[in-house]
Amino acid sequence: MPIHDLQLDPDPTAARAQLEAASRARPVVVFKHSPICPVSDRALRQFRKFLGDLPPARELGVAHVDVIAQRPLARGLTAALGVEHQSPQALWFERGALAWHDSHGALTAERFAKALG
Repeated sequence: MPIHDLQLDPDPTAARAQLEAASRARPVVVFKHSPICPVSDRALRQFRKFLGDLPPARELGVAHVDVIAQRPLARGLTAALGVEHQSPQALWFERGALAWHDSHGALTAERFAKALG
């Protein structure tokens, strides 16, 4: 299966280390969203479309962060990365480092596919 679900450590520093380590084997994306926000809902649908279209030979690590239920992780992770907290937001890791991040209307199936290459 090309999608590897990641359960992040609730400690932001540990989660960052976990993401950096996992991204050495394959790209990893953290999808941060609010379950009560219509903009997050639209972005989540775009992300799910991208995942549904993922070629079988491509592998991708995926972690979901609910910015309400997991507030300390959501805010702490972006702080640890030196990135402004947004919701919805994607954090894309490759080769042990944050490769790109974006938020809101920029989170489209096409943008995720472009990042995957």
